[in-house]
Amino acid sequence: MPVYNKLVRDRIPEIIAKNGQTYEAINLSEGEFKVELRRKLLEEVNEYLEASSDEDAISELCDVIEVVRSLAGVHGKSYEDVEMVRGEKEETRGVFAERVFLKSVEE
Repeated sequence: MPVYNKLVRDRIPEIIAKNGQTYEAINLSEGEFKVELRRKLLEEVNEYLEASSDEDAISELCDVIEVVRSLAGVHGKSYEDVEMVRGEKEETRGVFAERVFLKSVEE
């Protein structure tokens, strides 16, 4: 039996059972959940970086966003709160649309 020991989406056990397979899973404490979400974020970002097509990249970005949504929750905020802060940063610092690559700043 393969051992995964990783955070999965809520419906994965249901999908496994529908396939006639058995599984072992536990529900994490809040602290464990936060740790595993951080690990999951790294996993999903790495999968994005390794994506070989635009379609795969978009699928992985969706996974990254889902993890970010959950991370916002463990920090006591909603994804809408994250979007609000993102919008504020857009107003004060801009976005990445102009592809600016800062090489140096003279002091």
